[in-house]
Amino acid sequence: MSGANDLDSVTPPTPSAMRRALARARDGKTLDTTEAEVLLHARGEELQSLLDHAGRVRDAGLEAHGRPGVVTYSRKVFVPLTRLCRDRCHYCTFATVPGKLEAPFLSPDEVLDIARKGAAQGCKEALFTLGDRPEDRWTQAAEWLSAHGYDDTLSYVRAMAIMVLEETGMLPHLNPGVMSWSDLQRLKPVAPSMGMMLETTSERLFTEKGQAHYGSPDKDPAVRLRVLEDAGRSSVPFTTGVLLGIGENHTERAESIFAMRGAARRYGGIQEVIVQNFRAKPATAMMHRPDAEIEEMAATIAVTRLVMGPKAHIQAPPNLIGGEHGGRDEYALMLRAGIDDWGGVSPLTPDHVNPERPWPQIDDLAARCAEHGFTLRERLTVYPEYVRAGEPWLDPRVSGHVAALAEPGTGLAAENAPVRGRPWQEPEAALVPSGRTDLHTGIDTEGRTGDRRGDFDAVYGDWEELRGSVDRRGAEPRRFDPEIAAALRAAEDDPAGLGDEQALALLHADGPELEALAGLADRVRHDTVGDDVTYIVTRNINFTNVCYTGCRFCAFAQRRTDADAYTLSLDQVADRAEEAWKAGATEVCMQGGIHPDLPGTAYFDIASAVRERVPDMHVHAFSPMEVVNGAARTDLPVREWLTRARDAGLGSLPGTAAEILDDEVRWILTKGKLPAQEWIDVVTTAHDLGMPTTSTMMYGHVDSPHHWVAHIKLLRSLQERSLERNGRPGFTEFVPLPFVHTSAPIYLAGLARTGPTVRENRAVHALARLLLHGTIDNIQCSWVKLAEDTCRQLLAGGVNDVGGTLMEETISRMAGSDEGSYKTISDIRALVEPTGRPLRQRTTLYGPVPQERLRVAEESDGVAPSILRPNLPLV
Repeated sequence: MSGANDLDSVTPPTPSAMRRALARARDGKTLDTTEAEVLLHARGEELQSLLDHAGRVRDAGLEAHGRPGVVTYSRKVFVPLTRLCRDRCHYCTFATVPGKLEAPFLSPDEVLDIARKGAAQGCKEALFTLGDRPEDRWTQAAEWLSAHGYDDTLSYVRAMAIMVLEETGMLPHLNPGVMSWSDLQRLKPVAPSMGMMLETTSERLFTEKGQAHYGSPDKDPAVRLRVLEDAGRSSVPFTTGVLLGIGENHTERAESIFAMRGAARRYGGIQEVIVQNFRAKPATAMMHRPDAEIEEMAATIAVTRLVMGPKAHIQAPPNLIGGEHGGRDEYALMLRAGIDDWGGVSPLTPDHVNPERPWPQIDDLAARCAEHGFTLRERLTVYPEYVRAGEPWLDPRVSGHVAALAEPGTGLAAENAPVRGRPWQEPEAALVPSGRTDLHTGIDTEGRTGDRRGDFDAVYGDWEELRGSVDRRGAEPRRFDPEIAAALRAAEDDPAGLGDEQALALLHADGPELEALAGLADRVRHDTVGDDVTYIVTRNINFTNVCYTGCRFCAFAQRRTDADAYTLSLDQVADRAEEAWKAGATEVCMQGGIHPDLPGTAYFDIASAVRERVPDMHVHAFSPMEVVNGAARTDLPVREWLTRARDAGLGSLPGTAAEILDDEVRWILTKGKLPAQEWIDVVTTAHDLGMPTTSTMMYGHVDSPHHWVAHIKLLRSLQERSLERNGRPGFTEFVPLPFVHTSAPIYLAGLARTGPTVRENRAVHALARLLLHGTIDNIQCSWVKLAEDTCRQLLAGGVNDVGGTLMEETISRMAGSDEGSYKTISDIRALVEPTGRPLRQRTTLYGPVPQERLRVAEESDGVAPSILRPNLPLV
C-alpha cells in the first residue's frame, strides 16, 4: 500500500514554531491551519501542554452548556441495513459482495427484531449504517428494491426509519453515506439526526491509484463537503468526523478539521465531530498499514477541540482505543485531550464496521469517567442543544418521539423513560387560522411589528463567517465606450446572439449608451409583441408566513411565535379566492412559507379548495421550493407530485425561488433554499408535463452583473429546451425582481447593498428583452418594487407587461417596499397613460379575457372591496 509512512516522512516543525503555537493555544487565540498543523506534531511534554489547553476549552464549553463535568454517550443498536456499497474503500470490511450475503438488505422483520431487542434493553438510538447507493453497482440490490416496491435505497431507509419509530419508539440516526440536498429533505421528517464521516479532504487519497479512496466515487472530498453544507442548510443535526492514519499528511489533516469548522460556523448544524483512528483489518488492501498511534490520536483530538471551539462536541469511539495499553490509560488520555462524548455504545449489537473491537460495558465506561472527575450521562442521538431548540432542527413529525425520551430542561436522555412506539404521522390540522391573518391589509396601515424576526441571530447561520464569502468585484460600474458601442451594433444585428462580454458591456451602459440600449430594446419589444401594455387582475394569497428555511434576503418569513406570524385555513384561502373572483380576477397566485407542520399533501388541498369554490379560477401557485418540499414530505418524485397537484387544480407555477441561479451566490443569499439544479429540475419537469411557469431573477444584493448575464442566458436555454422537446414554450414571461433591502436580514447584517440603481434596472430589463428575443416574449416590470417613474422608463426600454392588481402584496411590503400592496385598474391605467400606449387586460397565459370578466373587473376596479383603503401609509 503506497503512502504507508506519509506522516513519518514529514519534517517536524521547529521548536520555536511549536512554542508559538502552544502559546497561542494557551492564550485562547484563534489558530490558523499552519499553527494547527504544527500542534498535530506535539509529543511528550509538548503534547501534555496541548492536552491541558484543550481540556480547559472543553471544560469551558461544558459550563456554557450547563452541564459541567458531564461526558455523554448514546445507548444504541446498530442496524446494518445493507453491506453492499458502490465504493471500494481500501480499508473497509463492512462492505462486501452479494454472494456473501443471504440477501442484499435486511428485511423489515430483521430490522424490527434488532430494534425491539434494543428497546427492551433501554436503547434509544437505532443507528442505520449502510453502503452508498448499492443499486448503482449491484444488480442484486436494484432487483431486491424493485421487488419490494422501493425506488432506491433511501426510500427503503425512510420506510424502515418510520417503522422503527412507530413500532419501538427508538430514534433513527441515519448514516446512508453521501446525500443530496433533496435526499436530506426526504429523510429529515423521519430522523432527528443524520451523519457521514468527512474522513479527509485529501484529494490525493481520492485521485491517486493505490490510495485509500481511489475508485470510490462517494469519497470525493468536494462531494462530502457539499453534504456537510447541505445538511447545515437543511437544519439537520449532523455528525461528521475525520479518520486518522489512512494516508493523509498533517497538512491535509489540519485542512480537514478547518473544513468541518467552516461548515459548523456557517450553519450551526455539526452536532459532533468524531476523531476516529484507523485500525488495520485482515483481507483488505491496507491490512499491513500500521494503526494510528494513540499519541497521534490524542494530539488530533486536542487540535480539533481548539479549532472547533468550546461549544463543539468532540467524540472518540471507546471501542477503538485499548483501555490500558503499555501502562497508559487510553481512556484518560482521550478525556484529557478534550473529548466530551463517547459516541454510541451498544449493549446488544457489535460495531459492524469494526467487528473485532467490542464495545466497553457502560458501567465500566462510567467508572473510568468517574476516576477522572467526570460524570457519564446518556444523551439521545440528537444532542441536547437541538432538543431544547426544537424548530427548525427537529421536524414536527419526530419531535414528539424525541420529547418522549428527553429529560425536560437538559435535553439529555431521561433515565427511566419507557422506549415504546409512537405513531409517525403528519401534524394534525396544519392549516388552521392563527396569528396575524390580517397582515395583508395591516401591512399598509399598522406596518410590521418589528424590523426583524426573533431568531435573527440564529436562523440564518453565522453572519461573520458568511461575510468573507461576499465578493463585490464586478459589481462596480465601468465604462469603456468602444466596447458598449460595439455591443450595441452587434445587438442591432442579432439581439439574442450577444456574447457574455458584449452583454456585460451593455449592463454598464450609462448616459447616451443607456438611452440607445433602451431604444433598441423598445424596438425589439414592438416588433415582438406590439405596443399593448398588459396586466392581469389577480390576487396574491400567501397562506402562511411561518418558515424556518433561513433565506437571508426574506423579511416575510416568521417563526410561529413571532407577532407577525400567521397561517390561513383552507376556508380562508377559498374565501379570498371567491372575493377575488367577484372582483373580476381570472387568477390567484398562491405561495407560502415552508411551515414545519405543513404536510406535503396540503398543497393539493389548497389547490382543491380554490377549484371547488371557484371552478373557473386559474390557480397559479407553488414555487419550485414548495414543490420540492411537497415532494420530499410525501416521498414522491417531483413529476408524480406535480401530476397530483395538477389533478387537484394547479394550472401553472410561479418561477420564483430562482433568485440568482448560481449556487455560490445562492448560498450567501439563502441558508436552506433549494440549489439551482433543483430549481431547474422542477421547472423543466413542469414544462414537460405541459404546466407553464414564469421565470424570475432577484438582483442587486450580493451579486454582480456577470451573474445576471449567466442567469438570463440559462433561462433562455431552458426555454429553448422546452421548445425543442415539447414543441411549446415553458416560460410565459420573465420578471426581473429588484432587491428590496430595508428589512432584509442580509442587509441588516451589513452584507448586501441597497438594491439596484435606476440605471441598473433599466439596463437589466433592456438586456433581458434582447437576450430572450425569440424565446421569452413577455418582459414584466414589478411595480411593487419600483417607483412609477421607473416603471414608465422600463416600459420605454423593452417591457410590455406591468404584472397584476395583486390585491394583497405582502412579501415586498414586509421587506420595506413603499409601493403599496395592490393597484386598482385605475392605478395601472394612470401608470401607463403617460407612455401613450394602449392598456390591455390579459389572462395568466397572455390570452384574451372573457367579456364577463372584463365587465366585473371594471365595475370593481380590479380589487376586492375588503382590501380597498383610501390611503396607503408607508411602513
